Amino acid sequence: MKIGFIGLGLMGTGMALNLRKAGHDLVVHDLNRDRATAHLEAGATWAASVAEVGRLADVVFTSVPGPKEMQAVGLGPEGLLAHLRSGSVWFDLTTNSPTVVRDVARQGLDKGILVMDAPVSGGPEGARTGKLAIYVGGDRATFDRYKPLLDAIGDQVLYVGATGAGNTAKIVHNGASLIVKAGVEPLELWHAIRQGAIGRARTFDRMTEYLQSKYEPASFALKLAHKDLTLALDLGQELGVPMKLGAVVDEDFREAIARGWGERDSRSPMQLQNERAGVTLQCSAEDVKKTLARS
Repeated sequence: MKIGFIGLGLMGTGMALNLRKAGHDLVVHDLNRDRATAHLEAGATWAASVAEVGRLADVVFTSVPGPKEMQAVGLGPEGLLAHLRSGSVWFDLTTNSPTVVRDVARQGLDKGILVMDAPVSGGPEGARTGKLAIYVGGDRATFDRYKPLLDAIGDQVLYVGATGAGNTAKIVHNGASLIVKAGVEPLELWHAIRQGAIGRARTFDRMTEYLQSKYEPASFALKLAHKDLTLALDLGQELGVPMKLGAVVDEDFREAIARGWGERDSRSPMQLQNERAGVTLQCSAEDVKKTLARS
């Protein structure tokens, strides 16, 4: 079985390498060929286009920034759905819009292709080490069949329901009441959160960059965090769930992005509040490390 992987960014590169380390026959593609160097050295094959991945692979994984990019990869004459064989499976690892995923999945079914949403939580370090939660939505039998592939990427692979449920569960990080109204069972929701980036981390241990006013290089870019928040706000509007705190965060995110901070770490908007309060933080990396060691 040949596995295709499209999107070798901060998250995709680690996940694809872990598939190869698990011994899978891998073909990779990215807009920037240089990102594939480590994968090719590990024995993966390069594909010059999305269409070529579709023609070669039996199962495809995509890890792209958001809904528009996922649609660009999947739809149209050069997209995956035009070139995957009937019976193929596409796992989209993108944090995506449930509505978009369901629409693409319906188009896939018309061609005998199963589309599964499988967003991940754990950040670039989790992608590198395999310490990721994967929230999978779609056909249960397909999940069961291909779970060993998913196990090569993450250590907490969770089936959460029908197509779109994976992304609905991922968006929970931005509002629990929203996700319960969207139809996810509360106890399963709680379990899913505990396996993700927030649930595993000691929350205040994630403040090390803030204490140093250091937001580059980004662990998770602000523009991507804003995309995730926007997905939650959109879903809230669709379902009639108030998202007051989310709207406030959205304002700060937009202000920070307007300052040109989109490529900085997602925690960089905290600097805006420091400015409003007239506070300056510049702790040394050494002192931060010593304080962490006290715990």
